[in-house]
Amino acid sequence: MDVDAKAFLERWHKVVATRDAAGLEALLADDMTMGAPPYWTKLETKPVVQRLLGIIISTIDDFTYHREWIDGRELALEFTGRVGDLKLQGIDLITLNDDGKIQNLDVMIRPMNGLAKLAGIVREKMMAAA
Repeated sequence: MDVDAKAFLERWHKVVATRDAAGLEALLADDMTMGAPPYWTKLETKPVVQRLLGIIISTIDDFTYHREWIDGRELALEFTGRVGDLKLQGIDLITLNDDGKIQNLDVMIRPMNGLAKLAGIVREKMMAAA
């Protein structure tokens, strides 16, 4: 089945730009996985990933995508943003399933001080929501 990556990206960019944590649900496969810094083990299950992504999109300020690469159902999206006074740069690597939903998302972020600050804020919010 052909997957329309461009249509997915239109929906994805709208959800991220509007910080629509609830809107993430329609974009995520039920059995999706996510590799998130600073963890080696992939996160699993849609509810966990949806909660984490919702926290991340509400935490990173000035989040902007700059470049996109599309190869079939494989996507690479370069972004920048800010956590407090620390700038971030990163890449989202997305694999879509047959239904055009995220099957796997791997996120890489630098520099280390920005990642550490983001990880601390996200950890606090995840613990508070548990």
